[in-house]
Amino acid sequence: MNYELFIAKRYLTAKRKQAFISVITFISILGITIGVMALIIAIALITGFQNDVQDKILSATSHLMVQSVSEEGLKDFAKVMSRIMDVPGVRSVSPIAMNQALITGSAQSGAYLKGIDFELEVKQSAWLQKLESGAIPGPPSSSGRDGLLLGHDLAFKLGVGVGDVVTVLTSAMRLTPTGLAPKQKNFVVAGIFVTGLYEFDSATALIALPIAQKLFGLKDSVSYLQVMIDDIFAASRMKDLFRSALPPLAYTTTWMELNKSLFSALKLEKNIMFLTITLIVFVAALNIIATLILMVMEKTRDIGILMAMGATSLNIRRIFFYQGALIGVVGTALGTVLGLVWCVLANAFKLIKVPVAIYPISYVPFHIKIMDLLMIVGVSLLISLLSTLFPSHRASKTDPVVALKYE
Repeated sequence: MNYELFIAKRYLTAKRKQAFISVITFISILGITIGVMALIIAIALITGFQNDVQDKILSATSHLMVQSVSEEGLKDFAKVMSRIMDVPGVRSVSPIAMNQALITGSAQSGAYLKGIDFELEVKQSAWLQKLESGAIPGPPSSSGRDGLLLGHDLAFKLGVGVGDVVTVLTSAMRLTPTGLAPKQKNFVVAGIFVTGLYEFDSATALIALPIAQKLFGLKDSVSYLQVMIDDIFAASRMKDLFRSALPPLAYTTTWMELNKSLFSALKLEKNIMFLTITLIVFVAALNIIATLILMVMEKTRDIGILMAMGATSLNIRRIFFYQGALIGVVGTALGTVLGLVWCVLANAFKLIKVPVAIYPISYVPFHIKIMDLLMIVGVSLLISLLSTLFPSHRASKTDPVVALKYE
């Protein structure tokens, strides 16, 4: 250990006649600790919320959606599916027929009636593999009714369970002797699913694709193609690659575009929170400046003695630089440990509860990314080190003759 660091440590740990400086030193360390701890908790909170919402959304919806501008839907979808599957990075493609409907059980509720290929969807959707109750719809029941799956919250609103019969009234029209009337069909509830995404579980019913095509009058068309890719963050690039594979009237929408407002708000909130809480670290840095300036005033004669013994201005500058750096390092280390411990405890006991009727999750998990952690630590240390420059420079300019004049 060089003597500059040794003296800096002694100045911080040795008992002094002026206890006021010790109090300011403690406040400086405490300020940085609280600032770093608050930054880690806040960023982990926003990141955890964003990641969990993103996972829930993508588990129930597509990474990319291929649609047609035509009201008749996407025609020749089998050929389009084949072309899309040839694009590198595509994991799966499945056809979807969807329309709004009014479902009647013990009560009534509006819903999105979604026709899917159950064989394809089961392979890529974990929530379909583990239904809350019942099973995937198979052939028509003994009563001749086709089966459907209901979201958990939708089934609760309708007051129905597995085996009950519901009536589906769609917006598609059929011609009757009395004129046009909405198409309707009775289904038996084959199963109930839970995705964890409240908006999906409370407003979605699933039926077999051929039944949906017939019910919605789509014939051989589908509403859109649901595309899953290996890298969800490459969705924009994949969208460009799809252009050559799509017919003229088809277009592609990514999951980021569908949820742009939500994720933009979360990103903005994360940046604002980072900048706001960083002010706590700045306040602590001002305390470091005050501590070092008072230290320089208290140790003026010590500085004069050191310089008389051969210490250079650079040596004196290093002593007070190390002193401020130690305050920053200790405060940052304590704040990092306390922040990470809080995140672990918050996840273990699910401390932050949120209403599922508003948010798609029941509690907020704390996730801290390595890059975010490194940025927080780096910013804290940078502010701490910068705050030492003026006091250490001031100390190095001390005149040893003046300092020892009244010794």
